[in-house]
Amino acid sequence: MQAVKMYTTQVCPFCQRAKMLLKQRGVVQIDEVRVDLDPSQRDTMIQITGRRTVPQIFIGDTHVGGCDDLMALDQRGGLVPLLQGA
Repeated sequence: MQAVKMYTTQVCPFCQRAKMLLKQRGVVQIDEVRVDLDPSQRDTMIQITGRRTVPQIFIGDTHVGGCDDLMALDQRGGLVPLLQGA
């Protein structure tokens, strides 16, 4: 199972939805980077992704994007293979 890293804030409903989907697909550990607690991490997130919104989700070295991107990847059948390192 690939490592999952997610830039989040505590009160973001899209972050909660993304975490729920990942857990349904077998992810037990999500490395959460809380940009509301550490604003410098938001700057880092913007530099890496070019995006300002959370969540920003990484599976292994792949930047998946936000919650909608994650849902679309799952609907296309691409999420589980990516999690499994295919």
